Amino acid sequence: MSEEIKTFKVTIDNITIDVAPGTTILNAARQIGGDVTPPAMCYYSKLEGSGGKCRTCLVEVAAGSTADPRPMPKLVASCRTAVMDGMVVKNITSDKVLDARNGVVEFLLINHPLDCPICDQAGECHLQDLSYEHGTEGTRYEFKRRTFEKEDIGPLIQLHMTRCILCYRCTYVADQITDKRVHGILDRGDHAEISTYISKAIDNDFSGNMIDVCPVGALTDKTFRFKNRVWFTKPVDAHRDCENPKCCGKATLWLRGDEVYRVTTRTDPWGEVQSFDGKPGWICNTCRFEKKKTSDWVVEGLTTISRHSVIGANKYAKLEMPKDTIKEVLDGRDPKLLMDIHSVSGVNKPEIYLSELDRPAHIEDFAKPTEHKLDKPVQLSLLNEEKK
Repeated sequence: MSEEIKTFKVTIDNITIDVAPGTTILNAARQIGGDVTPPAMCYYSKLEGSGGKCRTCLVEVAAGSTADPRPMPKLVASCRTAVMDGMVVKNITSDKVLDARNGVVEFLLINHPLDCPICDQAGECHLQDLSYEHGTEGTRYEFKRRTFEKEDIGPLIQLHMTRCILCYRCTYVADQITDKRVHGILDRGDHAEISTYISKAIDNDFSGNMIDVCPVGALTDKTFRFKNRVWFTKPVDAHRDCENPKCCGKATLWLRGDEVYRVTTRTDPWGEVQSFDGKPGWICNTCRFEKKKTSDWVVEGLTTISRHSVIGANKYAKLEMPKDTIKEVLDGRDPKLLMDIHSVSGVNKPEIYLSELDRPAHIEDFAKPTEHKLDKPVQLSLLNEEKK
C-alpha cells in the first residue's frame, strides 16, 4: 500500500488549492495562475537564495493556519513565507496589499530613468508591466536622482546602473552557474551599485545568462543594442547540439525575416528560464552570441507568447479565413441588401404614435389594431385622422 502524500490546504483570494509542505505562498499562487499570482521582481525559482528584496510580492495573511487562525500582524513577502495547513491569504482582494504595492512601485521608480522609448528591454520589461498596473502618473520625489555612467562590464554586456533595482539576480547567476564571480554589490544604501572588482571584465562561458534574468534594462546585450524592437521580431524555438556539456542547446531565436537578431534562453510564463530534464535550460555564450544564422539551428516552431504581450502583436502561425459566412449564419438564405425594417420588426410601426400614450409603452401597443386592449384607442396615421 502506497504511503499517502501529505498536503496543505491553502486559500488565496477565495481559491483553495492543495500544495506540498514547504511551498511558498508565491509558488502556491503560481499553481493557481492569473491575477491571483503576486508579481515578483527579485525572486527567481531557478536561483537558490533569491527573493525577499523588492517587496513587490507582499500579501496579507488573514488566517495563519487551522491550528492558529490568528492573522499575521503585517504584510509578508510571499516569496519567503511558507504556507501552513488552513492558511488564508489575500492578494488582489486586499486593499492594504494593493496600497502597499503601489508604494513599492513608487520607490522602485524614484531613480529609474524615463527612457523606455530607447531601452532595449522595452516590451519585455517586468518593471514596465508593474508600473502600468500599480504606478502613478507623477512622482512626489523632489530631490536629485541617483545616476551612474554606463559601463562595459565585458566585451558583450553593458551595465546601465541607473536602471538597476538591486534584485541581486545577476550575482546569483554568476555564483551558481559560473566558475567564479567577478562582480557584486558595492557600497551600501543609496550608494549601492553593481560593479566588477577593480574594473575586471566579466568573461566566462555563461555570463550572457545575466542578461536574461535581469528584470529591467540594466544589463543589455551589446550585439543587439539599438538594432530592433522586440515587437518587430518573431521569436521561434530552436535547438542545436552544443559542444559545451553544461549548455542545454535549446534557445529562442528572435528573427526578422531570415536574420537572427539575438538568441535568448527559453522562458516560462513567469519570465524564468525553462527547465529541461529537471535542470534549468541555461545556454552558453557561443550559442548566444556567435550562432546568429538560422542554418546553425534546428527551428522547431513559433514561441508561445502571451496574448497580452506586445511581442505577440501581429504574429500569426498561419492565416485562416473565417469559416462562418453571412449565408451560413442566415441558415442558407441570401442576405437582403435592401430590407424594410418594419417587415421583420414590430417596433416603431409607422401607423402607431407612441407619443399619444399617457403611460409607458409595452408590447400590446404594437399588436394589430383589432387586438388592442387599451383604455384609450391609439390613433393611427394622420391620414386616418383626416378620414375621421
